[in-house]
Amino acid sequence: MEQYANEVTYKRYLFFWSGQLFSILGSLVIFFAIFVWITDVTGDPVMLAFANFFYMVPMLIVTPIAGVLTDRYDRKMIILIVDSIQALLTVILTVLFMLGSTEIWLVFTFISLRSVFQGFHSPAVSAIIPVMVPKDKLGKINGINFMFTGLIQLIGPVVGATLLFFFPLQYVLWVDVITFLIALVPLLLTEIPNIHINNKNEEKSSFIKEMKEGFSILKVFPGLLTLLFLAMLLNFLIQPLIVLMPYYIKIIHSGNNFILALLEMILQGGMIIGALIPTLKKQWKNKVRSLFIGIIIINIGYMMYAITPIGFYYTMGAGAFILGFILPVVNTILLTIIQTTIPPDKMGRVSSILNALSMIISPLGAIISGPLSVIFGVAPLYIYCAFLGILITIIAYYFTGIRHIDFDKELDLNNSIKNGIKSKEE
Repeated sequence: MEQYANEVTYKRYLFFWSGQLFSILGSLVIFFAIFVWITDVTGDPVMLAFANFFYMVPMLIVTPIAGVLTDRYDRKMIILIVDSIQALLTVILTVLFMLGSTEIWLVFTFISLRSVFQGFHSPAVSAIIPVMVPKDKLGKINGINFMFTGLIQLIGPVVGATLLFFFPLQYVLWVDVITFLIALVPLLLTEIPNIHINNKNEEKSSFIKEMKEGFSILKVFPGLLTLLFLAMLLNFLIQPLIVLMPYYIKIIHSGNNFILALLEMILQGGMIIGALIPTLKKQWKNKVRSLFIGIIIINIGYMMYAITPIGFYYTMGAGAFILGFILPVVNTILLTIIQTTIPPDKMGRVSSILNALSMIISPLGAIISGPLSVIFGVAPLYIYCAFLGILITIIAYYFTGIRHIDFDKELDLNNSIKNGIKSKEE
């Protein structure tokens, strides 16, 4: 890996990544436009729930497979193929809109197919970083990537709302094709090294054993199952907010596309500002208490968003900002606990299992958001989710014993994990 990463490849990566930012912008704009179209055409929260479900599930299924293929095949070619197919799909959908032949099931199919290819795109782009960026610049480039990606996510909805104000959807969709062509130039001109797995037989033979060991660590590691449960709970309860936001703002609060874009900007802006806190604070004390307090504050912001009177967008924006501001802090503390406790040689398999289990609940939360909003109403559903999040967090803190675990004693915990796995194997 080190034979590739040097100053020359670092500059090449920056050139390559500049093109990818345009690609991200294009995807954000068309997805904003499509979800607004679904809201305007159907006026049905169930349809929004289905749209989010069809976006999440294919990506969750494909991403693990894509990660393996990314390590075995030409990453540049993978990016080129999947980006080209995504642009072609957008062209097809645009033509259908122009012919007046588009139905909701076609849009759902488009969303699902885009999700599949996005599931290949993300691992391939991420895998390029360590082979082109020197180790001493990895922290810097990760920070740069997060900052610029956050800025793109910040302006994406505004660009989408502005374009929808002047043009119909079929013309806005061309933005995706234009940004694809812009990103294509750096991709074709950048030489991207590849590192392939040589011992394929050894990898296959040890895969099952390593996965079993990863699950063993989940059982042995004190408090890990509680933290995993809370991560799954947060992902599940936050889905109604994400899925039903266009319906909540445009239908219930009689807002417009600019109000929707502004609130999404506030949420994303809160996340960007909140992400600065972990970079300024070098060490976290009382990690468990800070983590649980953070989760409660997130749900308080959620509650503020829910109880906003009709048209009081300032209150809604304050709740969105609080939620977005604390979310990266909570994620950082949780990641720090895992990184400082799990033995380094077990980190890969444990992280993949944690990510898979914590995210697999999201599609379920998305698909039931629509029917539950019909039964209870969107605002009451938000209130129930926020209240349930606070209640379960308090119960978990006081009745599971996790508050008594000192995660700063990482050496003792590591030994207990190793001894626990060893005793299971014996």
